[in-house]
Amino acid sequence: MKEKGCIHIYCGDGKGKTTAAAGLALRAAGNGLRVYFVQFLKDGTSGEAGILKTLPGVVWDVGFPVKKFTFQMNEEELEQTRKACRKLLEQTASRLKEFDVAVLDEVLYALRAGLLEEGEVLEFLKNRPEYTEVVLTGNYLTSALEDAADYVTEMKKIRHPYDRGTAARKGIER
Repeated sequence: MKEKGCIHIYCGDGKGKTTAAAGLALRAAGNGLRVYFVQFLKDGTSGEAGILKTLPGVVWDVGFPVKKFTFQMNEEELEQTRKACRKLLEQTASRLKEFDVAVLDEVLYALRAGLLEEGEVLEFLKNRPEYTEVVLTGNYLTSALEDAADYVTEMKKIRHPYDRGTAARKGIER
């Protein structure tokens, strides 16, 4: 019999949320667990995507590649992205029984941007198979999601090169 799965949240304005989730996925796959790693609001070109796709036991999906930040999108682009986020969440829910671990990278940012509703994410968590470990990442946390989680880790930014105008660097931030 499988152990009950927990809910992990990696949130905050600091660096390391996706890195922590990718590390957990790597550890899980290394122990023979089946991992579904889905990325919301990313374009599929970040360094972790390239390697995660090659790992045995890991299925990686970007759903709908997004090439710009939501604050740069017009209403039509936002609506298209909203539909894509909902579709990716539904697709993930429908596939959960195939996996031991599911990582929903940047799903909390999609929630903050109004592309998903809190109720949708809570329903997703409530209806997951009891043995599936779920990881949510992003820069936003609601009290209801915090209450639903078993682990909550906040990455707090003290200093970041972006604040001085340095763009995301390949292999470090992307």
